[in-house]
Amino acid sequence: MIINFLRTNKVCTALLTIIRVWLGYNWTIDGFQKITSQFSAHGFINNAIAHPVQSPTGFAFPWYTAFLKLMTGNGAHTAMFSFLVSWGELLVGLGLLFGTLTLLAAFFGLFLNFAYLLAGTVSINPTYIILEFIILLGGFNSAKIGLDYWVTPFFRNLIGNRHHGKDLDFNRVMK
Repeated sequence: MIINFLRTNKVCTALLTIIRVWLGYNWTIDGFQKITSQFSAHGFINNAIAHPVQSPTGFAFPWYTAFLKLMTGNGAHTAMFSFLVSWGELLVGLGLLFGTLTLLAAFFGLFLNFAYLLAGTVSINPTYIILEFIILLGGFNSAKIGLDYWVTPFFRNLIGNRHHGKDLDFNRVMK
């Protein structure tokens, strides 16, 4: 009932758009700052390994610490993480800001937020997670006022035509 309301109500369309644009703006600014400042995840990753999240019985996420150690053992992959975090934040932000591939952007935003939480950084991440979850629940209604209004039907038509073995006619796909 609530999900149907989020996905069909016109007032929800406006509210979801406001949430999406605000979140997109913040992700875009964060990603752009990381790209332009030559961000390095080295310190962040080393801190997450040296001081993992604790639970009353020990390490809360030993598998995540092991993953970080495996991926950055010789330090070579830290540059890869730095690149993925910087550009990931920027692309998530632009997707949400312009309403392009909105649900995919919200999903990857959730992925980044959970990665930060698993590493022990609380910050704004819980707020972002809640808002991204609301965007995902809103489905296409989250992006009606955005480029997905045109992008989603284009891709649905494109995939539908390929799936049925039809030749793709660009003019027909754009209708």
